[in-house]
Amino acid sequence: MHYEIKELPEVRVAYLRYKGPFGPALGEFWKEVFTPWQQAFGLTGKVTYGVAQDDPASTPPSECRYDACVEIAPDYVLKPPAKETHLPAGRYAVAPFKGTAGDVPKAWGAFFGQLSAEGKVDEGLCFERYPADYAMDPATGIFTAELCIPVKA
Repeated sequence: MHYEIKELPEVRVAYLRYKGPFGPALGEFWKEVFTPWQQAFGLTGKVTYGVAQDDPASTPPSECRYDACVEIAPDYVLKPPAKETHLPAGRYAVAPFKGTAGDVPKAWGAFFGQLSAEGKVDEGLCFERYPADYAMDPATGIFTAELCIPVKA
């Protein structure tokens, strides 16, 4: 898998948490919960992130946590039910992704496996980064994103 090493800045984000099995339910969470909330609070047209808090290979499906996030300005006043966190600055391997929601787990597995074999994976959060002009092709379900994994200096 092709990737670039990039220094990413810290990002302040608002997030809503999903808890349960990963897979199609995550797409429904974005569509039915996160996107309507994002629209209601004037946070459209901004970079969004998907952050898996647990490894589904070692966490029971019912306990897996995933945060759907959107960048917010330093002066943005957060309102419930959203919570605030910061995605840490650092050195990341960043790989382009183009496919469907069903392709995401395989892409993560291949990317993480490749970086692990190269001895580059570092501790920290891995995340998906979606462009501010994110769009999914309604006919095919194909979209683009970036997969980001922290790497050693």
